[in-house]
Amino acid sequence: MLHRYDWSESSLILEVFTRHHGRIALVAKGAKRPSSNFRPVLLPLQPLQLNYGGDAEIRTLKGAEWMGGHVMPTGEALLSGYYINELLLRLLARDDAHEALFDAYAGVVQVLAGDHAGAQAATQAAALRAFELILLREVGLLPSLDVQTLTLEPLDAGVRYSLVPEAGLRTAMEGEAGLAGADWQALQAVLDDRAPFTATLREIATMNAGSNSALRNQLRALLNYHCGVSTLRTRQMMRDLQAL
Repeated sequence: MLHRYDWSESSLILEVFTRHHGRIALVAKGAKRPSSNFRPVLLPLQPLQLNYGGDAEIRTLKGAEWMGGHVMPTGEALLSGYYINELLLRLLARDDAHEALFDAYAGVVQVLAGDHAGAQAATQAAALRAFELILLREVGLLPSLDVQTLTLEPLDAGVRYSLVPEAGLRTAMEGEAGLAGADWQALQAVLDDRAPFTATLREIATMNAGSNSALRNQLRALLNYHCGVSTLRTRQMMRDLQAL
């Protein structure tokens, strides 16, 4: 479940992400009642088996069962989970299946829900970057990372390139964040892997701190641009909490 909205005094509208049907909207009738079987099950970032019906834009939820596998993320990991949910809500059209993206979503949530979250901070950050790359590719917003976007010329392994909105991948200007051509080529190779999320996570985890920071900032700018905002709500919430 990505998000839920109140609908009448006792019911909810749910935004859910499914493997075979993409993002869909469901009405959970009576879900807010204390006696509802839905009440303890309909939680975000949890694997659910859903039974629903109807052919309207908003279907009717008939059954929901927790599939197990991991507990709810906590702390900053929970906010990161809300962040990826916000990305899906903003960038995915309804009823558009993305099975590879669903698998990447399941993978990043599992990383966020892992034990010893503090010790896994670097792994969680790498998982978020991997998910962002796969999301952008799946919705058609990520150019090929092994050529310059406008000229289609191959990258020079030792030259730095920047990924920018509208222009795509181009030679980095002076003082501009970028990655070496070899890094971009490696990222393209792992995105083409048969298990792209795991391969991309491993590749990003091996990057040095400077490259990780540059990749994060470029992906954040690209995502904000395509989401039509200067800062996503969940990112702003994290900043506010850190300030406190």
